[in-house]
Amino acid sequence: MNNTPIINKLNDIKNSEIISFHVPGHKNGKIFDRLGYSDFKNSIVNIDTTEIPGTDNLHSPEEIIKKSQDIASKVFKSDQTFFLVNGTTCGIQAAIMAVCSLKDKIIVNRDCHQSVINTCILGDIEPIYVTPKIDMSSGISLGVKLDDIKRLIEEDEGIKAVLITSPTYYGINTDIKSISDYLHKKNKILIVDEAHGSHIGLNDRLGMSAIEQGADISIQSTHKTLPCFTQASMIHIKSDRVDINRLKSFLRMVQSSSPSYMLMSSIEMAVEIYSKHGKELMEELIYNIDKTKDYIKKLKNIYLYNDKGNDITKMYIITKNLKRAGYEVEDIFRQKYNIQVELSNPYGVLLICSIGNDKDDFEKLRQALKYIDNEIGDEDLLESDYPNYIPKKALNPREAFYSNRKSIPIEDSIGKICAEYIIPYPPGISLLSPGEIITKEVIEYVQKWKKIGMNVTGMDDKNLDFIKIID
Repeated sequence: MNNTPIINKLNDIKNSEIISFHVPGHKNGKIFDRLGYSDFKNSIVNIDTTEIPGTDNLHSPEEIIKKSQDIASKVFKSDQTFFLVNGTTCGIQAAIMAVCSLKDKIIVNRDCHQSVINTCILGDIEPIYVTPKIDMSSGISLGVKLDDIKRLIEEDEGIKAVLITSPTYYGINTDIKSISDYLHKKNKILIVDEAHGSHIGLNDRLGMSAIEQGADISIQSTHKTLPCFTQASMIHIKSDRVDINRLKSFLRMVQSSSPSYMLMSSIEMAVEIYSKHGKELMEELIYNIDKTKDYIKKLKNIYLYNDKGNDITKMYIITKNLKRAGYEVEDIFRQKYNIQVELSNPYGVLLICSIGNDKDDFEKLRQALKYIDNEIGDEDLLESDYPNYIPKKALNPREAFYSNRKSIPIEDSIGKICAEYIIPYPPGISLLSPGEIITKEVIEYVQKWKKIGMNVTGMDDKNLDFIKIID
């Protein structure tokens, strides 16, 4: 088909049988065949429908959708659970605006998902940033600490709520229990962006879910780590502090008025697999992960980031000793072994494992690692000089968003008010957000690291020659 480039490319990828260590969690759908759910996978087009008699209505469920959400609520131990067809983004939007009113303040981790700040713009809410520590040897964020949140609350008792991300993209867990206990004594609400943690309840080695640790609201990207279709998520509530009717009203605003039954059915399938097969599959996955970790310990030049106390299904492989950036290693995985990792950065590669991965995936991974361990490069990687501070704020995000802006050469921007985000990956923390004063340290950092392949998002000019400022 000459006029269907998207379909053509997706078919090429499907036919190449790539080994997936990336999201979504169903790993190219093979888990459905393995567990005897091939009929579900093969009937997707047939179940693409809309609100007709018998199919219920996501925005006012009374029949099959309500029953399915109630089942999910019981499985994930919430008071109420709602299906999300616009991704975790819409759940974050609804959660924040449900618990905060105009001009309210909310503490958020500086490396929060962009949807958090976008919600503050939409709802005229003031974000108060808490900066996580950075592991300079690996370039990743280590999550926020209770003491930092306490300090901000004690400085301003008017803060309404706190939003934290746990686990992070790299699997770093936050002590949600201690944070929730403290906040509830202060009559504050805790929202957890648990996008990468929908699988957490399947094994004690993964820790406890945010809801089990006392979060008032948790939003999970079910599609990331469970067998569910991309964009399908859930929001869980376990609290008498949350106005459920207000939350529902915002969910109606931020979700499609024509919700996808394919996405909703995939959530239901993920819940079914989670409850009936999840613990057994997770035991198998952890066995394969442990075996691979033991193998990596015997290698000379690559090693795993220490995952003690963190989500062991995220395997962050450090490649600095190879004298190769992770970007190069990702290419070797894909081109030579047909393995696709989740991401690469200057320090290494991240693999996201799920119950959709099987023994063969890990055997092929170990073969690739044995080869890569001997592929020494010739480039000494730079030590990070990450500017770990929050720049001075001149305008809040909403004021900056609605201000006039213009593009100027980046070298002329020092001291000006930034009109866009500068977010380097890793660690995915915004060095500059709209409304903040541009500093020399930030500009020099992103220019230097861009040269060796670091991904910088949020800026219109991908070459970093120009930046938008408030005019």
